[in-house]
Amino acid sequence: MKDFIIPDRDFGTPAAKSKQMVTLTIDGFDITVPEGTSIMRAAAEIGISVPKLCATDSIDAFGSCRLCLVEIEGRNGTPASCTTPVAPGLKVHTQNAKLKQLRRGVMELYISDHPLDCLTCSANGDCELQDMAGAVGLRDVRYEAIDTHFKAKDTSGIANPNYIPRDDSNPYFSYDPQKCIVCSRCVRACEEVQGTFALTIEGRGFDSRVSFGAKTDTALSSDCVSCGACVQACPTATLQEKSIIEIGTPERSVITTCAYCGVGCSFKAEMRGDELVRMVPYKHGKANRGHSCVKGRFAYGYASHKDRILNPMIRDSINDPWQEVSWDEAMDFTANRMKGIIEKHGRHSVGVITSSRCTNEEAYLVQKLTRAVFMNNNTDTCARVCHSPTGYGLGQTLGTSAGTQDFDSVEETDVVMVIGANPVAAHPVFASRLKKRLRKGAKLIVIDPRRTEMVESPHVKAEHHLALTPGTNVAIVTALAHVIVTEGLFDAQFIQDRCDWDEFQDYAEFVSQPQNSPESVALLTGVPAAEVRAAARLFAKGGNGSIYYGLGVTEHSQGSTTVIGIANLAMMTGNIGRPGVGVNPLRGQNNVQGSCDMGSFPHELPGYRHVKGDGVRDIFERAWGVKIDDEPGLRIPNMLDAAVEGTFKGLYCQGEDILQSDPDTKHVAAGLAAMECVIVHDLFLNETANYAHVFLPGSTFLEKDGTFTNAERRINRVRKVMAPRNGYADWEITQMLANAMLKDTAGAKWTYTHPTQIMDEIAMTTPSFAGVNYEKLEVLGSIQWPCNDAAPEGTPLMHVEAFVRGKGKFINTEYVATDEKTGPRFPLLLTTGRILSQYNVGAQTRRTENVAWHAEDVLEIHPHDAEVRGVKDGDFVRLASRSGDTTLRATITDKVNPGVVYTTFHHPDTQANVITTDFSDWATNCPEYKVTAVQVSPSNGPSEWQEEYNAQAAMSRRIAAAE
Repeated sequence: MKDFIIPDRDFGTPAAKSKQMVTLTIDGFDITVPEGTSIMRAAAEIGISVPKLCATDSIDAFGSCRLCLVEIEGRNGTPASCTTPVAPGLKVHTQNAKLKQLRRGVMELYISDHPLDCLTCSANGDCELQDMAGAVGLRDVRYEAIDTHFKAKDTSGIANPNYIPRDDSNPYFSYDPQKCIVCSRCVRACEEVQGTFALTIEGRGFDSRVSFGAKTDTALSSDCVSCGACVQACPTATLQEKSIIEIGTPERSVITTCAYCGVGCSFKAEMRGDELVRMVPYKHGKANRGHSCVKGRFAYGYASHKDRILNPMIRDSINDPWQEVSWDEAMDFTANRMKGIIEKHGRHSVGVITSSRCTNEEAYLVQKLTRAVFMNNNTDTCARVCHSPTGYGLGQTLGTSAGTQDFDSVEETDVVMVIGANPVAAHPVFASRLKKRLRKGAKLIVIDPRRTEMVESPHVKAEHHLALTPGTNVAIVTALAHVIVTEGLFDAQFIQDRCDWDEFQDYAEFVSQPQNSPESVALLTGVPAAEVRAAARLFAKGGNGSIYYGLGVTEHSQGSTTVIGIANLAMMTGNIGRPGVGVNPLRGQNNVQGSCDMGSFPHELPGYRHVKGDGVRDIFERAWGVKIDDEPGLRIPNMLDAAVEGTFKGLYCQGEDILQSDPDTKHVAAGLAAMECVIVHDLFLNETANYAHVFLPGSTFLEKDGTFTNAERRINRVRKVMAPRNGYADWEITQMLANAMLKDTAGAKWTYTHPTQIMDEIAMTTPSFAGVNYEKLEVLGSIQWPCNDAAPEGTPLMHVEAFVRGKGKFINTEYVATDEKTGPRFPLLLTTGRILSQYNVGAQTRRTENVAWHAEDVLEIHPHDAEVRGVKDGDFVRLASRSGDTTLRATITDKVNPGVVYTTFHHPDTQANVITTDFSDWATNCPEYKVTAVQVSPSNGPSEWQEEYNAQAAMSRRIAAAE
């Protein structure tokens, strides 16, 4: 690799965590390291590289290659340095004539069954076998290659029975058995890092080869999830990215942050010129620790997809074709439209939607646009559509609207409760870390209507799966609390020290009531009382207890109540304020946390401070030089309602596709159609753009600077890898629009020249970000807010000595059934979720090779429900609710219980949200995506609504030919 590639030094074996130190001597140098450290790693820490092939520091030592032999004074033989731990007083020699001869002999054996096509090999310049041959001084091979695995035919033309052809079935990497040295690094990475156990070694001795499972399995058809851990671990070209094969070895790299889920993985974007060659997980990234998933590792092709729009477009009517224009023309057209609406209908007739896919700096500017330029608080974000109950529930009970732990905390947990989340599909890198802890002995409780991959997977099985009826989360959580209180399993000392004891007494009296017992709610929830009681006892008395939850908690009419109940569980058991415990919301998109932090809600300024606060408004009025409205603005549903009524006329929507992602699609369409100016700022002509008058082409995460804040409050840098293909970063486009609106007015123009200046303004106005700046991020790598004078390097764990609000607050969690009821017409309950290979509305992942795994949304239905409806696996079915209907294919599975069906929402052809209703959380208006009464019946193909929608979409996406 070239010098511009940021080095990730490989120490050979993982770091030891012991606090006991050991001193030894290696090649005459004294070194002190933690007990349990391997000799190989100890040597590496003083700059001595011991040759190795089977060892790498992301997986445990294996000791198979025999290349890392060393001599130890006073001991017989030449032990492998990777598997030999340090000991006090050892004197180790890593290089002498005997070791040189042994290592050369080992390398000769490897090379004797390896093709010598280095000059044309895709790993040329990035091959550890090549490097080690040089390191041991190999100059010739004494063994003649007669029986080999890499020649398809022998010299007489007869087929070689040992030859296995290259497997190119996976869209992102190839498996070439000819190059395999059977070091087992890929197998161990799949087991230890990813936890899928998709790879194995078949055969024995000379015939050993890596296998994807059964003889008939390929890389694509096997259990492999394409995380890339095996590719990263492979020391040769056996497992190689196809992009390397096609483009060549990269020459430089830039560290940046993934723009998919809320884990916030750090990556090295490796480049050749301005072309992205591959994304490599950065081993020093504190969220992912060198691991990745199929999306972050490989699914970046959307950035150069042919569907991407690179020029601004405008039109007078949504029935007209689009016209490409210059940026100046687009800004003048947009500003004139919006100013005209404000003059005619008033300043409250327009608003904005910020994006959880854009940076903190960009979200900050969009909410500033509506407050400082449009002069109202009409700002909302998709974060409210998914995790606003988290903000409310945790804010009320603990005092802050965010998770309590860092991801490293999971390594010290003893009991994990996963509620309404499927990390394996939605947060796969965190799931791998969680499963690793479970394989080491931690216990798991899953609360979910489906039997997700978390319930049972290789070497992982939940102790308890509470497969509740959708919509009964509050009843289950309260029943768990009932057991803990009535059986005296709560932590009285913690509650007395850290919480309001009187409030707890009131809460304890409430949950102790007979109607909250597991037996009383069993008929309602569908979960046996004995299972609930056993789960409660395990969580309360099993050691460090942590709770991780997702949209299956928040996207309910009682989402906020469930979050409050979860916080109650953590407080009453004392599971707050130390490693291995805590309440941890798993955020859905890359910057859901950040868009909330930046003031994207209509009632809160940045830092979760209410617009009614005079002191808070004064901070921003002085910073921005304008008067800020003291009345909360409109949420997205309110905007749409007002549009239908005729009082809301203009919308700037950055990086969100509300027509596909928001509930009750027909109502969203009606609201958008009623507006006079809809501005869509995105990468592609998404579904919302069907109703847009202005399209402003956006930039990808590869094309801009900024920061994302992940689910653990970690602020990570996003760095520009290449120039924006559309000409501007998204923050620049918002600034251009603001200045176009301010033209010919007395308002001060925006003059940001780099996102660092925006972050400085955020720090100046927002206490939790007061100590954050780009210089500090460069030094520390990342920062978890709050970062201020009291915590200058950030806060990995929240509520350590005291809760942010002072005393923890217990709040009663009365179960109130949703208004969405099943009945004779709609007897089934639909719940929705995600799948590993796709992301959110699929705008990005559908434009990558990830469609190889999930080309369409399907409906999961239980065999009993399918049989009584005459539905067979793969049949088209009509899915209907009180809101609308659509068609999709059925998959018959017992992952769902009878009476429950499940689908994803990644594909606009299905438009699953035409089914969902407008019911929402009582406190935050978060939509109730997870409970919809439906009926399923056989179908012959697309519904009438789907056909009409597709026709309208095709008409709307016409682009006029350039003159």
